[in-house]
Amino acid sequence: MHSLPTRLAGFLRAQVLAQALRWRLWAPVAMGGGCAAYFYLKAEPPSWPLLIAALLAASAWLGAKRAGMARLLTLPLMLLACFALGLAVAKLRTDAVAVPIAPALSEPTVVEGWVMDVDSPGAAGPRVIIAPVRIRGLPPEQTPERLRATVRGRAPEPGEAVRLYAILNPPPAPASPGAYDFGRNAYFQSMGGVAFGLGEARPAYLPEPSWELRLAMWVNGVRYDLARRIVARQGERAGGVAAAMTTGHESWLDPVEVEVMRNSGLAHILSISGLHMAVVGGFVFFLVRLLVAAWPWLALRVPGKKVAAWAGLLAVGGYLVISGHPPPAERAAITASIAFLAILLDRQAITMHALAVAAFVVLLLQPEAIVTPGFQMSFAATAALVALVEAWPRRPKEISAPWPILMVQRGGVWVGGAILASLVAGAATGPFAMQHFNRTAMYGLLANLATAPVADFLIMPALALGALLEPLGLGAPFLWLAARGIEAMLAIGTWTAGLPGAVRTIASAPDYVLPIAFLGVLFCCLWRGPLRWFGLPFAAAVMLWPRAPTPDLWIGDGGTQAAWVEAGEAVVARAAVRQFAVDVWSRRRGVAPVERPAEGWTCTRFSCTPDTPNAGPLALWWGRRAPSAEQLDVLCRSAPVVSVRAPVTVLPDSCDGRLVLDGVDYARGGAVELWREGSATDNRWRAVWSAEMRGDRPWSVSDSGG
Repeated sequence: MHSLPTRLAGFLRAQVLAQALRWRLWAPVAMGGGCAAYFYLKAEPPSWPLLIAALLAASAWLGAKRAGMARLLTLPLMLLACFALGLAVAKLRTDAVAVPIAPALSEPTVVEGWVMDVDSPGAAGPRVIIAPVRIRGLPPEQTPERLRATVRGRAPEPGEAVRLYAILNPPPAPASPGAYDFGRNAYFQSMGGVAFGLGEARPAYLPEPSWELRLAMWVNGVRYDLARRIVARQGERAGGVAAAMTTGHESWLDPVEVEVMRNSGLAHILSISGLHMAVVGGFVFFLVRLLVAAWPWLALRVPGKKVAAWAGLLAVGGYLVISGHPPPAERAAITASIAFLAILLDRQAITMHALAVAAFVVLLLQPEAIVTPGFQMSFAATAALVALVEAWPRRPKEISAPWPILMVQRGGVWVGGAILASLVAGAATGPFAMQHFNRTAMYGLLANLATAPVADFLIMPALALGALLEPLGLGAPFLWLAARGIEAMLAIGTWTAGLPGAVRTIASAPDYVLPIAFLGVLFCCLWRGPLRWFGLPFAAAVMLWPRAPTPDLWIGDGGTQAAWVEAGEAVVARAAVRQFAVDVWSRRRGVAPVERPAEGWTCTRFSCTPDTPNAGPLALWWGRRAPSAEQLDVLCRSAPVVSVRAPVTVLPDSCDGRLVLDGVDYARGGAVELWREGSATDNRWRAVWSAEMRGDRPWSVSDSGG
């Protein structure tokens, strides 16, 4: 009889041997780690050390493999080579997409350019993507390639030449220290600035654009026209959702319906990603395969499965163009294309190895994807579902069971599989939803189970056929069917969003916790055998990890908005000003925002000061001009923390012992969080600035324009 240590050693050895064909699955994980490490750096590294490190690591791995060394040595070398490759690829990609970033101009300027596309509307009005030709006050070498512009009145359409009088700024910095970096996302989309129009866009007379720009505007014009046709067929309520699902245009979405979709856990349906690509590609694949099989003459002469795979590839490519190829759709198209290529090469389409290849290709082409919520959630959910398929028990096939029994059995298997798949996918994406979006739809599983058959088997196929036939005037019946399905989906979403406790806000964990959770999820999916469950505690790290103390005070980028914490609530200084930034910060810290009470405060056109110490810890001046000495004296006498949007050169004696932050601080540091240290009489504060968390990177141009 073997001793316990002997049996345990034998068990562990068997578990390791069971991974013989699984070790290579960790290669894209290591590469993603290298990409993430690059984006975590606070200073931009030079290229040559990263390239040399990648070359040396790859040479060491290949040399050890050719020498026939044991896997105990070659495996760590492979992971090290992939990690170094991730660092190098991320750096090369950053250098390759470098474009001019607009400075924050002190005065409004004139922007002349071509409208490339219509973007999703913002809180201030419609938005468009402009390819600037001229910007007054900027030389050509400093003119950004693309701008996102908020316009007043009618939104111009793709292909129009416009002249816009606007305030120009670089892409926005994070709304709070450690929050999502919109500027980094814009950098990798060649978006060099944002413009806020002060009047309606007017026609401009510009030189002929390049053929690449003309082609892009023509494609986007076709997309916009298709979206308009869909809305005209279905009405704005259902049509707005259908247009977003088909073309990516969100101009007709009702903000109330969007909030309902978020609160019910159905918002992912509005964003074109893996689900849409899988449904459209899969629908075309099975339709073509069925048509080939239904024509005996053709079925005997062509391989129906491969013909269907080619059709699926074309469908995915066409959908990518029609959707406007946003980065999530591009990543989903790569993953779907690799599945169809596997069929063409007589390989199994849905395997963990195919998913690993897809992840590797995506990271080679878009290493910046590793820090985006879409990539993290998509690949975590897909890996979990593939692991579920691998572990799904294979039942023996019935020989002569009566059809009613077969119907009940197969229906039960389908329902059970759908529930289990939703649970697994929800558990895999949960850590990322908590960390990035700070909200959990408590009835999301229920809503997704109820809407999945409608979305997968009615809405998406009908929209695909309707969008294909609508330019010929034949899409009405299919778009009508899709509209009925969308109305049913919205009704389910409205019902679940209205249930008690439908949404729970969860504060973000420290930044280093999410990689722990990601590795835990991947270990559960990639490891074969019972030891995979050791990854569960790590996968739940975001939910279980203690949160850091909530800041006492937050002041937004530019010093134009602030909030402080009282009794677990975020008291907002200025209602409806930079509301998005307020929402991002309050959700990240797990506090509910409330408007500043009217009593206890004295407010003028440019400032607000508390009348008593209990009213609030902050005096806020948001005027573009610096306050006078008398005004600054009033600010310093009223609160322990004084925020002034403009630079201040001289402080009165009343500001001694006060924390005074001015425009110079905000231009250098961005948004700030403050923690009170010591007693209230000490007035000592610990500050964390968003620029400190962001580092000095190519995309971190400060916005001193506020």
